[in-house]
Amino acid sequence: MQSKSNKRKRSVQSKVTSEEPPLKKATRWTNKQRVLVFCSRGMNFRYRHLMQDLKTLLPHHRPEPKMERSKTLSIVNDMCEMKNCNKALMFEGRRKLDLYIWMSNITNGPSVKFAVDNIHTMAELKLTGNCLRGSRPLLSFDPRFDEMPHYSLLKELLSQIFGVPNRHPKSQPFFDHVYTFTILDGRIWFRNFQIVSEDGALTEIGPRFVLNPVKIFADSFGGPPLWENPKYVSPAKYRRQMQLSAKKDKYISKQQQKLRAEATKPETSYELNPLDQVFKKDPIKQKLIPDNDQLKKKRKNRKGNKTK
Repeated sequence: MQSKSNKRKRSVQSKVTSEEPPLKKATRWTNKQRVLVFCSRGMNFRYRHLMQDLKTLLPHHRPEPKMERSKTLSIVNDMCEMKNCNKALMFEGRRKLDLYIWMSNITNGPSVKFAVDNIHTMAELKLTGNCLRGSRPLLSFDPRFDEMPHYSLLKELLSQIFGVPNRHPKSQPFFDHVYTFTILDGRIWFRNFQIVSEDGALTEIGPRFVLNPVKIFADSFGGPPLWENPKYVSPAKYRRQMQLSAKKDKYISKQQQKLRAEATKPETSYELNPLDQVFKKDPIKQKLIPDNDQLKKKRKNRKGNKTK
């Protein structure tokens, strides 16, 4: 009993006499990035497969059911706060033909709207590359990202969304694949490669898609626009232009055919000989084989004789 009382006294004395601040526990997982990945209604099956591929590539994502079309984009901020996410990746489908991706920083912005082209999923490609599920990727950016200010902003946003945090509970401490972001024709081309050997040999894993930036907004899913792509043409407008051009081409081709026919039309078709009509029918055959008119007259005469 005395030993227990002595221990308590020592612990109380140590608590009273110690003036040093308590030691902070070293947290292993410091970069707590969480990305909310979800889509709106009206998605095509290929777009859903692309979303599932990106979910497998991002172990730090949080899933969410489909969002109704009647809801506004400002509700996404509340959804991220409820899920404790600071980044959002939203897939928006229109007419089951076009796909748009929203990438946003929930706290203070900015947010970017992309039009997605040339989509090829993992199941569709069936490439030979492979990587460990949940492993951390290396991010490779084109040097053109540092030339323009809007590209440098996109580089920072993409690195925060696609970069897997160190020592994440669902991640693996390995680097066995690379995400490449290259700029070509004003678009961002995404590729995923496996690191085969230390020499730098790569094999593609998938998926493949191209991001065409449309607008950059100052806030999360809204706010004043910071940058707008002047060369962007919506897919619906492009399809309309193609239909009108096809109609114009059809009309122009008809007019050209008419002009060509009039230009190549001969002045005299054939030189006819008037004596050809004389020998058109064989007189012997005319006598042997009577015409249909003559046969009809004979039949009428026979019927008339019978009635009499």
